[in-house]
Amino acid sequence: MTKHDAARRAFLVRAAVGAGAVAGAGLVPDAYTQNRERQKEANAPTPAHHANGDEHGAFLNHDDAATIAAFAERIMPGAPGKPGAQDAGVLNYIDLALSGAYADLQDFYRRGLAQLDAYCRKTYNEPFLRLGAVQQDEVITALDEGKATEFTWPTAQGFFDTVRTHTMEGMFADPLYGGNKDFAGWRLVGFPGAQAIFTPTDLQSRQAFTRAPIIGLQPLAKGPSAERA
Repeated sequence: MTKHDAARRAFLVRAAVGAGAVAGAGLVPDAYTQNRERQKEANAPTPAHHANGDEHGAFLNHDDAATIAAFAERIMPGAPGKPGAQDAGVLNYIDLALSGAYADLQDFYRRGLAQLDAYCRKTYNEPFLRLGAVQQDEVITALDEGKATEFTWPTAQGFFDTVRTHTMEGMFADPLYGGNKDFAGWRLVGFPGAQAIFTPTDLQSRQAFTRAPIIGLQPLAKGPSAERA
């Protein structure tokens, strides 16, 4: 990971802590549940899987999902011992959210991804997914600064801001909503999650909390049948 990546990670982690994003409560309260209910009603098959193990198929097709996964990883890149967007399952979070609580943003994402593809092909003769990390960062910077052509609606900056926000939510929301896989985001910032008790030492310590949460909400949502599978 480059110094630039490390600096970006540090900034985003500080921002997440400062904004209270680590609590993750109520960010997407219905996305996971709504998607599960729809699958039951339609007797739908389980979501498909990417090569990296992330689920998708609630809304995003394979190509769009791969682009979002790559985009999110450049926003929150992983490093040895420091989970990034891919490690935390951010793609799965965004996919579930777009099929539930964020369903009103489906066209926003479709158009934004199409415009992103057009801009990358015009500028680099390749889609975003096939660009190297340096070029992907150049594209993201152009979006952030509103300098990327080919964008009308959503605007380049608006698309970037939304995907960045959803990436942060997927990193730090409760695992119930499909992201923060294995509490990766919470562990990163020392958020304790559910604990039966905090000892006096825990309460007085100024160090990052390292003990794992007792349980997340996602295993409870899956139910006994999923546990036996």
